[in-house]
Amino acid sequence: MYNASPHVVHGIMTAPLSKELRRTYGIRAVPLRKGDTVLVKRGDYVEISGKVAKVDYRNRKIQIEGATRERVGGRSINVSIHPSKVMITKLELGDKLRVKALERKGKALGEVAETGEESGGGM
Repeated sequence: MYNASPHVVHGIMTAPLSKELRRTYGIRAVPLRKGDTVLVKRGDYVEISGKVAKVDYRNRKIQIEGATRERVGGRSINVSIHPSKVMITKLELGDKLRVKALERKGKALGEVAETGEESGGGM
């Protein structure tokens, strides 16, 4: 897992979309980015909502504003959470390439749903 290629890690760092976003974009999950608003669904910080402060591709974790703990010295730090334990409630759409990718993926999945078959080389 720690020897995974960057394109594989990018796929690991995805989170499911909320039902409203799923209906809007026609996609089930997207890679996380700094600035996305997420809701923690599992673990000690369940039901905490906040913006993604950091995406750590090396350790395969994200840090969320609001999911904090105190260190022994009294300083408050963000806790690292695995992306599979969160759900995206609001996307950061400041990047034009991300918007194009969402439109492209949603359109491709919409065509598959309309025709009832997947495109691609099958045997």
